[in-house]
Amino acid sequence: MSGPALPARDAVAVIVVRGGELPLGADESAAEAGAAALLVGDGTREARSRLDSARTVWTLEAHLPDAGVLAEVLAPLLAGVHTVLLPASPDGRDLAPRLAAALERPLLAGALTVTRHGAEVLRHGGRQLAELAAEGPFVATLLPGVRGARPAGGTPVTHLIEVAWPDAPAGARGLGTATPEPGDAPLPEASRVLGAGAGLGDGAAVGLLAGVSRALGASVGATRAVTDQGWLGHDRQIGTTGVVVDPDLYVAFGISGASQHVGGLGRPRHVVSVNTDPHCPMTAMADLGIVADAPAVLAELARRLEAPHD
Repeated sequence: MSGPALPARDAVAVIVVRGGELPLGADESAAEAGAAALLVGDGTREARSRLDSARTVWTLEAHLPDAGVLAEVLAPLLAGVHTVLLPASPDGRDLAPRLAAALERPLLAGALTVTRHGAEVLRHGGRQLAELAAEGPFVATLLPGVRGARPAGGTPVTHLIEVAWPDAPAGARGLGTATPEPGDAPLPEASRVLGAGAGLGDGAAVGLLAGVSRALGASVGATRAVTDQGWLGHDRQIGTTGVVVDPDLYVAFGISGASQHVGGLGRPRHVVSVNTDPHCPMTAMADLGIVADAPAVLAELARRLEAPHD
């Protein structure tokens, strides 16, 4: 069913492509895999031109089948690869356990870093860093927005793979792919993030921020002070003890910019700070600093957007 196997290598990143678009974390995964990647899906040629962190790329063009069928096809191709690494995107998280089962290998999910002998992963809601060891080959998923990636440089080499696709196994039927609303996307995958800080004052203001975020197609994040108060869940906490984001736009409401929080911001393209302190670190790093009362600015923004209150 499968084509010729990839040559034996220490690591290869497996990246699922849809409509020529790379998933979040694709460049990081390719860089972590030693600049080697296997692109599979529709539009792999277009996606290849956007993958800057890989020098060696294999492309497998296909209308994506069920993840179980995809794992069945990919496993023989990857048999000689020691570490199979996938970005922890929706497709990566779906494919990784099936691929690990097909290869009869352990899965190290949610890794921050990957070595030949295992991975560092976050556990217990992101509060504990654990080192997982593997005695032999393994499959891992890499959290996006954590490692960063530099262009690989050099002349890239691309190999085209063709395979014969099997039928879907009995009882398995793909119903389609649903794209989440922007506000429902996991924080590391969000392109717009509104951040709630202690300067908002209370849980009611944080609820109003959630309504504004939906109107703007954004996700809501928070500082530890907010999650410790119970105004938002700890899965919304951004920082060195929370999740790492890398949005196009980050708007910080009442956030002073402590290093623990800023350490989780990645490299946002645009930062807006709303704070009464013109000299706080968040305003200093912002592209636009609004020196004003954060709850008042939020209330006016909600009025103009006719945003609902949670």
